[in-house]
Amino acid sequence: MKTMNWRDKILFSHFKYLMTFCENFLNFFFVLRTWFLSMVRDDFKGGKINLEKAQKLLEKLDIRCNTIHVKCIFKDNDRLKQGRITIEEFRTIYRIIAHREEIIEIFNAYSENRKILFERNLIDFLTQEQYSLDINRSIVYEIIQKYEPIEEVKQAHQMSFEGFTRYMGSSECLLFNNECGSVYQDMTHPLSDYFISSSHNTYLISDQIMGPSDLWGYVSALVKGCRCLEIDCWDGSQNEPVVYHGYTLTSKLLFKTVIQAIHKYAFITSDYPVVLSLENHCSPSQQEVMADNLQSVFGDALLSDVLDDCPDRLPSPEALKFKILVRNKKIGTLKETHERKGFDKHGQVQECEEEEEAEQEEEENEVRDSEILDILQDDLEKEELKRGVGIKFFKKKKVKIATALSDLVIYTKVEKFRSFHYSRLYQQFNETNSIGETQARKLSKLRASEFILHTRKFITRIYPKATRADSSNFNPQEFWNIGCQMVALNFQTPGLPMDLQNGKFLENGNSGYILKPHFLRDGKSIFNPNKAPINSNPITLTIRLISGIQLPPSYHSSSNKADTLVIIEIFGVPNDQMKQQTRVIKKNAFSPRWNETFTFIIQVPELALIRFVVENQGLITGNEFLGQYTLPVLCMNKGYRRVPLFSKMGESLEPASLFIYVWYIR
Repeated sequence: MKTMNWRDKILFSHFKYLMTFCENFLNFFFVLRTWFLSMVRDDFKGGKINLEKAQKLLEKLDIRCNTIHVKCIFKDNDRLKQGRITIEEFRTIYRIIAHREEIIEIFNAYSENRKILFERNLIDFLTQEQYSLDINRSIVYEIIQKYEPIEEVKQAHQMSFEGFTRYMGSSECLLFNNECGSVYQDMTHPLSDYFISSSHNTYLISDQIMGPSDLWGYVSALVKGCRCLEIDCWDGSQNEPVVYHGYTLTSKLLFKTVIQAIHKYAFITSDYPVVLSLENHCSPSQQEVMADNLQSVFGDALLSDVLDDCPDRLPSPEALKFKILVRNKKIGTLKETHERKGFDKHGQVQECEEEEEAEQEEEENEVRDSEILDILQDDLEKEELKRGVGIKFFKKKKVKIATALSDLVIYTKVEKFRSFHYSRLYQQFNETNSIGETQARKLSKLRASEFILHTRKFITRIYPKATRADSSNFNPQEFWNIGCQMVALNFQTPGLPMDLQNGKFLENGNSGYILKPHFLRDGKSIFNPNKAPINSNPITLTIRLISGIQLPPSYHSSSNKADTLVIIEIFGVPNDQMKQQTRVIKKNAFSPRWNETFTFIIQVPELALIRFVVENQGLITGNEFLGQYTLPVLCMNKGYRRVPLFSKMGESLEPASLFIYVWYIR
């Protein structure tokens, strides 16, 4: 046999490689087709299948689908228009839904042959694109075993595009960092060091005037992780206190029924303490009934005495796990309460003189400034008035409180807010304040530093103004910026404020308690949200908005169309507020591609939230809301990530989502 020269050897080598490649390609194509047919063949034994069976078959293949989109794609690929499709037509539908171009591009960038990812390829992708620094072959093996659907590929420790697309659509590639989805913060600080998820008039599920009161208000709030519930208590018939919005036409609930519902759901979502904020209008006799109800329903879970190691300071959420705290007026000291423990308090009533505060809001100008100036207690408060800070006056009234109820108030005593100066001199560690949004907003703008000093020491609750008869909400961010612990919202009212509320409390395992940033806890901090931060640790955030995945179609469309756009907005301190928007993709809600990049410089990322909003462009009536997602900036994963979308009512719109690439540096 003639010996080959070097040119022949090279040609032979290339030929051999080509044959091997073709053989491998054909083998893989055969394996892929065999797998697909094995998964769907039985469903086509009777011939063609209809829309309902096609959708069930997609679910069997682990492909999540929006019914409207599947219906439109089915109709487009039903060539004979008989409402039934062949196996090849179904395969086309499957590829349209499952094989997204943007995922194919990423897969091909890391696959050596555009057919398979070897373990080393997947490691490269996870480290270089997903910023996973602790990736090793063991973790990659687990990913392959979990997401690769083709058995032959799985056994070879490889990943096909089918496995890759399932991995990229999984919860492991969501924008929200899983580490923030569990309780990871230090829970041993005093209660005043935490933001606490709080609701206003929790019993209402509609407006504040005529709407119904319903136990669902409490149940749904607790399921969402709310830890401070408001209960408005009034005298009822047959000596049974009732819960409703006083002097309105809202319906009534029995107080006992309310706390029974709270007892059942209190610790379903979170183990950490629940505060019952009582707006108490009951007579002493019915206050005693309330005390009896609280003790009999909650038993040992009801905190009725100081903790041994916290006699003169606020305990931590950790120390109060599975405890119910009562927030109400209290007469006497904690020491006196402790000394009465175990004694019969039936019929005991204590009376005190209380200054009843009436806040004068912007629209109520009933009292002349000169008259108020004569009443205010010190020069500091007079200066507040001159600068336009919440005008208030006080009048004396007698308050009667049943000792039995008063003694159930331990670490959350309600105390009228007079001024920051007064609080510094006289307020006790276990006394909390409620401040209306109008007064709080003025104080936050003009006295931010003193406000923060106040919230470092005392739990402060902010509530909506009385003119919000429709149960609308204020923007809670401005009060989180100054460290207010309990920013109470109407949980039944959807919209931007509740999106921010839900997004913020995703963090720390949806426990309802979030440790405030150090600069809102540290007594030496000079942080002021209204001024340029000093010694901040800003981040530069870059987001490439790649595409949309099965977005909700317009309500005005008879098909699956929408003129889609995305708004990305940062909420935080005033200097960090920013909004950017994509161009509009016409008539495409199924798979719009933007490929637009946005950059945000965030000076105080510890307080910042990011909100993604998908809209359908409207030329006459304004844009139509399609979905949104909000989360803390520092809880975002880097790399290629999926942004799940939620409806206006807070319901998941899966599989509707955005596909983005995130990168940031500090």
